[in-house]
Amino acid sequence: MIKSKLPMRKGVGIIILNKQNKVFVAKRKDNPIDKWQMPQGGVDKGEDFYTAMRRELLEETSIKSIEILKELDGFFEYELPEKLIGVIWKGKFRGQTQKWFIAKFLGDENEINLKTKHPEFIEWKWISPNKLPDVIVSFKKSLYINLLREIKKFID
Repeated sequence: MIKSKLPMRKGVGIIILNKQNKVFVAKRKDNPIDKWQMPQGGVDKGEDFYTAMRRELLEETSIKSIEILKELDGFFEYELPEKLIGVIWKGKFRGQTQKWFIAKFLGDENEINLKTKHPEFIEWKWISPNKLPDVIVSFKKSLYINLLREIKKFID
């Protein structure tokens, strides 16, 4: 199938800040090179963005103790590189259009557990927001630069 004919997948993402305003990132199980990302995922049929974000966060990280600080205006997108079209999401989508949220982590770090029912991540850490564009896979770099602008508006 031609990439341009494929639709975008509807998704959500969450920027988790700790007390020091560092950002939670994790290393994907299916891409264990030194690349990290923030929690994100698809929106199920009949699910609103807020519910999808809470579900994805719980499924990927076990994190429940958050306070939503802001739902970012508008949507953020990324497109898959050609080599991943047909590999990710069973070839149904060319990328994602996402609604992003910023939240403060209120829990104890013992709450963070990547060994979930269907683990997606193998490792996690807190990083300076400025490092986000440097740790993400190249095809999501412009997305993360745009998200970094939003984070800076919020924490500066």
